[in-house]
Amino acid sequence: MIRGLYAVTPDEADTDLLLAKVEAALQGGISMLQYRNKLADHKLQTQQARAILPLCRQYQVPFIINDSVKLCLTLDADGVHIGTEDGNLTEIRARMGQDKILGASCYDRFDLALAAQGAGVDYVAFGACFASSTKPNAPVANLSLFDQARTQLTIPAVAIGGITLTNAAQVIAAGADSLAVINAIFNATDVKSSTEQFTQLFRAQP
Repeated sequence: MIRGLYAVTPDEADTDLLLAKVEAALQGGISMLQYRNKLADHKLQTQQARAILPLCRQYQVPFIINDSVKLCLTLDADGVHIGTEDGNLTEIRARMGQDKILGASCYDRFDLALAAQGAGVDYVAFGACFASSTKPNAPVANLSLFDQARTQLTIPAVAIGGITLTNAAQVIAAGADSLAVINAIFNATDVKSSTEQFTQLFRAQP
């Protein structure tokens, strides 16, 4: 079951700093980690992902790679997250096998979520839920999508985009199973403390 705080790494070129922040987030109780660095070349992405993997294994947290099925399979990471322009989901599922986690971005479209479920993904992600500095031009996803997902899907729905400690409880109450967060964790003065505050919001839910 995919539930809780889903940390997504920032575009950080300093691998040592990135690893320190990732370990602090793991100590804070994240339930899943996605490696995403849009500014890094393939070599740096491989180096950083390879360095993060043992940390996730140590804390027994699934490690997801953004976009790259090849990198996921090369490292034997736990799964991959795919956008609509990153490949055919049915083909990716066949290539990865059933033992890997496959997630798909569905933006503000429930039809994409239904199609993704049919293609065999393990979770769908809706967003941006709020204005996001990571993707300032992303369409806004109405929080009613999560109630729709709860009644019409059999897989978890992840919320992403502009989620902070101020609005996180609202998104969980709307029906999101998991919150994908970048800046509110990794740009925090105290990464571990910020992570713990997010995870406590899920503990407060029935």
